Amino acid sequence: MHDTPSFTDHYGALQVDFECDARRLELAYHYFAKLYHPDSGATANIEKFSEVVSAYKVLRDPVARAEYDEIYVATLGRPRPAANADLGQGLNGSVALNDAETHDRILSQLYKRRRENALSPGIVGWLLEESLGCTESQFEFHAWYLKSKGLMEITEDGTFAITVEGVDYVIARLRKEEEKKLLAAPAAYEGNGARGEAREQD
Repeated sequence: MHDTPSFTDHYGALQVDFECDARRLELAYHYFAKLYHPDSGATANIEKFSEVVSAYKVLRDPVARAEYDEIYVATLGRPRPAANADLGQGLNGSVALNDAETHDRILSQLYKRRRENALSPGIVGWLLEESLGCTESQFEFHAWYLKSKGLMEITEDGTFAITVEGVDYVIARLRKEEEKKLLAAPAAYEGNGARGEAREQD
């Protein structure tokens, strides 16, 4: 009796969607290869580095990927496409205010991810970077700030995830925004009422 070959989740190794394109596949490979490379210091991981290299070798080849996809679907089933919210850009104001807004967007995305995927709460850095439309060095600044504040952390898989403090921050921010709306609502109502009385007098 022959042993059944063990299954390896190449998409999981690269943290990409089952239907990702070649560009995203390459971005993920370079990100994790750099992260786990033996010369990367604290993040070096030879085992994970080998998994990333093996995964990329299979998935970058259209023929090999098609053959692997059949095994993947037979083993795990066809997964639903990952829903990644657009973090957007094109913000106005000073650089500091722009950064503050970017931080809020990153935390909102990480909050959503942890809320919907408690067992896999992390998002790969290149995906956040690509969604924000920022450069690698710009994202490193945002990541440094949020990690230093204790609002974001790096998981064992090398992905970024929101912390308890980060969750509290997002909730507190949303509460403040809701309070502002409630305070503004009566003023707007009174203004409309005054305009209505003026029209009646005319």
